[in-house]
Amino acid sequence: MEVDFLSNRLRNIKQSYKTTENKALKERLFTENKNIFKRVKEIYKIAELLSKNNGKINFSNLLFEITKRTLNEYKFESNLFFL
Repeated sequence: MEVDFLSNRLRNIKQSYKTTENKALKERLFTENKNIFKRVKEIYKIAELLSKNNGKINFSNLLFEITKRTLNEYKFESNLFFL
C-alpha cells in the first residue's frame, strides 16, 4: 500500500510541477519528490533481498516488482525537473 501511495504521489508531484509557476512550490515539490524516491529505493532494496531468499511467487516478489516499476517510471521521467 505504501508503494502504491508513493507512486501516485510521484505522479501528482510531476503534474503539479509542470503546471505551477510558483518557485517556492517548485522547490518544495522537488524536495518532496527526492524524499519519496529515496523511500521507494529503500523499499526496493528490502523487496530485492526478500525475493532473493525465496524465488516463488509471493508477497515479497510482488513488492519487488511494484517498486521496480516505480523506479523505472521515475528514471524515465527524471528529466522532469531539469526542463
